[in-house]
Amino acid sequence: MSKTTNNIVEVKGIDFFRGSNQIYNNLSMNFEKGKITAVMGPSGIGKTTLLKLIGGQLIPDKGDILFNGKSISKASTKELYSMRKNMGMLFQSATLFNDMSIFDNVAYALREHTDLSEEMIRMIVLMKLQAVGLRGTHELFPSELSGGMQRRAALARAVSLDPELIMYDEPFAGQDPISFGVIVKLIKDLNQTAGLTSIVVTHDIQEVLTIADYCYILMDGKVLFEGTSEEVKACKDPYVVQFLTASSDGPISFHKPAPDYQKELFAQIDKTKV
Repeated sequence: MSKTTNNIVEVKGIDFFRGSNQIYNNLSMNFEKGKITAVMGPSGIGKTTLLKLIGGQLIPDKGDILFNGKSISKASTKELYSMRKNMGMLFQSATLFNDMSIFDNVAYALREHTDLSEEMIRMIVLMKLQAVGLRGTHELFPSELSGGMQRRAALARAVSLDPELIMYDEPFAGQDPISFGVIVKLIKDLNQTAGLTSIVVTHDIQEVLTIADYCYILMDGKVLFEGTSEEVKACKDPYVVQFLTASSDGPISFHKPAPDYQKELFAQIDKTKV
């Protein structure tokens, strides 16, 4: 048990490997209660992996992750399930149940994890759908909704149990400008009105900086830079500048490390000559 802090999640010096590939190296981060924290960085550095570690789907090879002061990594299955009731997740794809109506999708967790009556569940579902502007779709199926609407329905499902923490995995991906703006506003409004804590993993830098209270930029398994949105914008680190400006010219290489191009390209031809 840790000392009382204002952090809902504490990532404490974790290492994490996938095979021989080290994703995180002594990574430490804090996520403050009631705040929106953005996690950014180039593709392939493990941002989605971080959310899975916080949710207990993956276990770090070293270090620990605390949720409300309790270890996620060392929790029993029963303890982990209890913690997850206080976590919501909006996946990159909406991941709605295609053979269920929007109403039943949002009601699913309420039916699984509570003893509420159907009358009470109905009221809660309609309230959550109203919050995301989709109360009029509750009888429809996911295939009858646009991609943006599916994402909003998934958000209603994610907050159905009134979690303390909600994690967003690329919430703006594939959205048209209107849906994009709606999602940005929803994240901010839900955080303020419902008292949520939000972790937003995204590549959409400029937009998330308008709502984030604090930001982390990850690189090579560690925190490259952290600070408020204003501090991120003012940062002169060449890696941060290249990432924020989406420049192709800078320290972040387009190519992954690989053997010499010409040698590898003609290796088979050279073998046949021997």
